[in-house]
Amino acid sequence: MISVQHVSKTFRSGGTVTAALQDVSLEVAEGEIFGVIGQSGAGKSTLIRAVNLLERPDSGTVTVDGDELTALAPAELRRARRKIGMVFQHFNLLAGRTVRGNVELGLEIIGVDGEQRRRRALEILDLVGLDDKAGAYPAELSGGQKQRVGIARALAGNPKVLLSDEATSALDPETTRSILDLVKKINTDLGLTVLLITHEMDVVKRICDSAALIEGGRIVEQGRIVSLISTAGSRLAHELFPLGDAPSLPGDTVIDITFSGGSADRPVIAQLARTYGLDVSILGAAIETIGGNQAGRTRLALPGSPAGNARPIEDLRSQGMLVEIVGE
Repeated sequence: MISVQHVSKTFRSGGTVTAALQDVSLEVAEGEIFGVIGQSGAGKSTLIRAVNLLERPDSGTVTVDGDELTALAPAELRRARRKIGMVFQHFNLLAGRTVRGNVELGLEIIGVDGEQRRRRALEILDLVGLDDKAGAYPAELSGGQKQRVGIARALAGNPKVLLSDEATSALDPETTRSILDLVKKINTDLGLTVLLITHEMDVVKRICDSAALIEGGRIVEQGRIVSLISTAGSRLAHELFPLGDAPSLPGDTVIDITFSGGSADRPVIAQLARTYGLDVSILGAAIETIGGNQAGRTRLALPGSPAGNARPIEDLRSQGMLVEIVGE
């Protein structure tokens, strides 16, 4: 649904040139929620604004639903953008318009008649749980309600893609969870493809099917969450299940076991201790529900060297778990 290929973007201010994006490529499958995570200044906002050409790349191509946006003339680009809705961090609502008026704005711009606009706005407001606020003004709403209006406005034109630019970063944790649950519901009910950027790993854990890590304007890792969990050395997987630095324990082998799906329900550590007569020490654990399945990482200390623990480590791997030796 979204294909970004070899996109670069620089900004010039005075004599300073800043590379915001450097040869960025990613693909978002139809119907999935794809999260781009990174710290401030990593290039996240520039990337998402490049997807609808609010920021035109210096090089590379952007294709959405088969339309290569970077190759379109202005009039064609305006039409293609109707497939793309966008939700902003700071809501960007018009204070002088009611909730319904804000939702109708995009439809008004493209020439939809008044009665059709009204019906569509009320339909979408019902979807986001604000049908009783149609006549209210933004100043009368909470932050979460304002963001729901922003989402409704983005959906009014029946887009195929929803872009979310740090849509929850200005909200408290409880409101953030409710907005993320709404985005997931919209994704499921409408089959909408969602590309979101965030600096919060909890957002990725809660609703994303795939994710990419961006640093210094470059994508350093990307993939399906379920695949990343079982990829040795994955930085995203380690961020999903943080255990801190591995301790150095002379005479012991320290391993991290990453598990998901069915392996999460088995008494793996107890079986390991019984089968091999090991005094296993649990040094840490992090468990999450991702994509509806339990997954996590456990850090263990096994007495003896890695060579001496080769059989139990191989046993764990044969059960479908990722095992990494992180200290000895």
